[in-house]
Amino acid sequence: MKRNESINIGQIARRTIAMEATAISDLQQFINADFEQVVELIAHCKGRVVVTGIGKSAIIAQKIVATFNSTGTPALFMHAAEAIHGDLGMITEEDVVLCISKSGSSAEIKVLVPLVKNFGNKLVAMVGNTDSFLAREADYVLNTTVSQEACPNNLAPTTSTTAQLAMGDALAVCLIEYHGFTAADFAKFHPGGALGKKLYLKVADLSKLHQAPQVTLTSSLREVIVEISSKMLGVTAVLNEEGLLQGIITDGDLRRMLEKNVPTANVQAKDIMSLNPKVIQQDELAINALDMMRQHDITQLLVMDGNRYQGIIHLHDLIREGII
Repeated sequence: MKRNESINIGQIARRTIAMEATAISDLQQFINADFEQVVELIAHCKGRVVVTGIGKSAIIAQKIVATFNSTGTPALFMHAAEAIHGDLGMITEEDVVLCISKSGSSAEIKVLVPLVKNFGNKLVAMVGNTDSFLAREADYVLNTTVSQEACPNNLAPTTSTTAQLAMGDALAVCLIEYHGFTAADFAKFHPGGALGKKLYLKVADLSKLHQAPQVTLTSSLREVIVEISSKMLGVTAVLNEEGLLQGIITDGDLRRMLEKNVPTANVQAKDIMSLNPKVIQQDELAINALDMMRQHDITQLLVMDGNRYQGIIHLHDLIREGII
């Protein structure tokens, strides 16, 4: 291919984004009774949503399936071409079939649609041509018509697939709210990776990995330094005789004391501790600990169970778990 040296790359990119943004905005006019009935249909479906398509629409179908599954709507992908060579066996009688196609008249779709209808499954068409074979045969139609593709030749699926993707997200979000799907529910389907950890990892899960550094009000400076050094968290809690939290001593507190050139022979923990340390309850989410650290510009929090000191959660714990 010969390179066109005269193009304005930035202008083309902005034009493409503007065209696709307009296409998405125009979808609002297609949110009608059929759309609402499809949400109800899927919400009460006792089987799965089988999403199918061909070409680029098949790729969009896979993304919609992934979104459905991760938000509590059981779904699976069936390639339209493979369906007529055995994959139709994955459809059960209680499934809803969602067929995605821009033209609605491709050869594979024309073969597949009658077979699905013979099974007795409800057929939903997400289609860019409401006069097409697919639209006429479907029980419900989700209109994803676009005026033109962003491709300068009006050929490569660009604007049309963006519209399909947005319509799929609209379905998914409606179903999320219909079922009252919560962050806790989301965590059940995302146990791995940073996203899952943000939703389920508790402060106690991290603080229990360390010994809990602690000294008493009358502990000597040497005892404080040994405790901070041995526990390797750069901090120690200060407790009274009843074991209740009184304060905190950090590496920074020790440095500031030494910078003042005060006599250290008789220094006790109570003389250098900071009062009102920042604390967090052990059953809080770890991500909340990160928010507190950022808010107060600190690197550790004292972990509590009610009013009883339990240990330390450190910024390094959150980094190690990939939460940051």
